[in-house]
Formats: sequence, structure tokens, C-alpha cells
Amino acid sequence: MNEPSEVKCTKTNFSLIIWRVCNVFMSLFFALASYVQINDPDAVLWMVAYAIPANLCLLIAIKPHVTDCFSETLLWRRIAKLHVLISSAVVSMMGWTLYKERITNIFQQEEGREFSGLMLILVWLLLCQHSGCSIGALRLSVAVAITIFPFVAWLYYYINKELRTSWPPHCKTAL
Repeated sequence: MNEPSEVKCTKTNFSLIIWRVCNVFMSLFFALASYVQINDPDAVLWMVAYAIPANLCLLIAIKPHVTDCFSETLLWRRIAKLHVLISSAVVSMMGWTLYKERITNIFQQEEGREFSGLMLILVWLLLCQHSGCSIGALRLSVAVAITIFPFVAWLYYYINKELRTSWPPHCKTAL
């Protein structure tokens, strides 16, 4: 009779390990995204926008239950919700601008890349909400896919230099 609970415990621990690894990688990605903003004309704004989720992800990686429903660390939830609120407002404005100007290839425009970065932050922070209560298979699958995507996209743009030809100079020299 002890075997099913041991299997469940192992499965839960394995899920928790994957969740923590995803948060480590997203923390690294957001920290790297914050760093490459150094050449941007509005660097401070975007560095803070990426540094906050980098630190929130690092906290989840260190202490996964920081997002618990009944956690004593209300600070994590309040910072995350405030960042989601602000990011949602900015994403809405940027999305409307991109739609109004009929920009189709958003990665070739700086506003499109900023929009995509904020969307990634928004989706990841929403995914992290209450993850300390239960990770779940769906959340974990989505987390793995989202974790892989920015690194693959960044590598793709780094390898294919012709995709970066129309970028402004401050975007070409960041890394």
C-alpha cells in the first residue's frame, strides 16, 4: 500500500524539480533581457521591467511555496500582481499601436520586441500565481514550452544576422 504514495511523492518531487528549473531558466532569461537593455534609450524602464520578474522567478526557484495561497509572504504576490497590472496596461497600449499601424512582422520593430517581452513577462507571472498550492501537469507543460521558447528565439536571431539588419544600432550591439 505504500507504493502508490511513494510513486505520487516521487512524481510530485519530480514536477517540483522541473518547475524550479524552469524558474531558474526564466530568471536567467529575464536577467539577460534586463542586461541587454543597457544600450536602449529608455534603458532604466525596461531594465526594471525585466529585473522584477527575474527576481520573482529566482525566489520561486529558491522557495517554490512563496506563491502559496496561504503563504505568509504577501510581498511576492503583491509585487507580482502590481507588475502584471502595469504590464497589462502597457501591453494593451502597445498592442493597439501595433494593430493601428498594421505592423505584421513585430520582431523587426523595436515596439514589437518590447510588446513580445512584456507578453512573456505577463504570461509567466500569471502562470506563477498560486503555483505553490499545486503545480499540475498542464501548468508544468506550459512552463516547459514557455521556458524553451525565448532561448530558441534568441538563438535563432543571433545565428541569422540578416534578420537583425533593420534593427536600430543600440539593439545590434547589446550582445
